[in-house]
Amino acid sequence: MNHTLPNSPLGSAGNPLWDTALYPAIKAAKLGREVLLHYFGRLEKIEEKFQAGLVSEADKESEKIIFEHLRKNFPGDEFLGEESAGDLTNIQPTEKGSGRGRWIVDPLDGTTNYIHQFPIFCVSIGYEVDGIMQVAVIDMPMLGEVYTAVRGCGAFVNGKPLRVSQTTDFHNSLLATGFFADHEENLREQIEIFSHFVRQARGVRRAGAAAYDLAQVARGVFDGYWEKNIKPWDAAAGILLVEEAGGSVLTYRGEKYTPYKNSIIAANPALTKKFVELAKPHLLKSTH
Repeated sequence: MNHTLPNSPLGSAGNPLWDTALYPAIKAAKLGREVLLHYFGRLEKIEEKFQAGLVSEADKESEKIIFEHLRKNFPGDEFLGEESAGDLTNIQPTEKGSGRGRWIVDPLDGTTNYIHQFPIFCVSIGYEVDGIMQVAVIDMPMLGEVYTAVRGCGAFVNGKPLRVSQTTDFHNSLLATGFFADHEENLREQIEIFSHFVRQARGVRRAGAAAYDLAQVARGVFDGYWEKNIKPWDAAAGILLVEEAGGSVLTYRGEKYTPYKNSIIAANPALTKKFVELAKPHLLKSTH
């Protein structure tokens, strides 16, 4: 499968990671894609992780081959992946000014979709340097789409520029969300917010893959997206796509979102503010 890659509007001078990190990330995502396509429809080992959904041999092998490729190119960097991550309780963004890089990888976002052969699933790779997301790649194997972004250089799908929707009226909005059902109090909060938003919007979709949802916000297909309790690897790449496509990514509290927060809203700047206002009366104290 061939994909047209974007030409940087700023060149390497705009962001030196355009050449040094983007292309290895695209290659790593391609390797992961090949693993997922190989196993699609013929899985043999499916396990259930405590409060973390399903995992298969495809997830594990995809992460292994992605990290092997990235480690060859970036041996001094940190690596955070869904299938190898430990306790995330105290994890913080990489320290500003340290020059330290961290690869944040979801080798298969949308595992339940994948296991049931629903074709919405992704490989998601984000690169954080000095506490800021700098490079993003989201590969959608069944759709033949590769989304890319480098900070300051725009966002693209198969080489074509992306732009978020300019819709600011909830009544004209197509929104996306997801649900985390393993904690009753959080689920009640989510359902209450959903109940409020579904009455305001033209429609709400639940695709089952946060990276896909964020890419569609960046593309202007979804006018907005919100969710609670997604993990760093679910959103690391997608948030940069949205920002580079002219969007805004905040927490439910209206603070700037990072992959280490527990709530996310992504849309154009005007719509994110309306999201925050509408959600505020329904939030738990623990939501940040």
